[in-house]
Amino acid sequence: MDRHKPSDEMIKDLDNLLSKLNAMEIVASDDFQKNSIKIQRSLIEGQVHAVNEFQHLKKAIDLLTLQLFDVQNKIKN
Repeated sequence: MDRHKPSDEMIKDLDNLLSKLNAMEIVASDDFQKNSIKIQRSLIEGQVHAVNEFQHLKKAIDLLTLQLFDVQNKIKN
């Protein structure tokens, strides 16, 4: 199984997709195409938000782990 991309690279790819959607919206000829692009944009923005929230969660877990080690060291001493 392949490893997933780093979050910075994922954000970059999602930003590129948003740029492409913006270009597609400019040349969209009917309401169906425009509405489809809006849905896709919403999904991509949700993905960006999820990646960012995951980064925050990882930082919070790291801080919690450090606090647990501090408590463990204080209990031993």
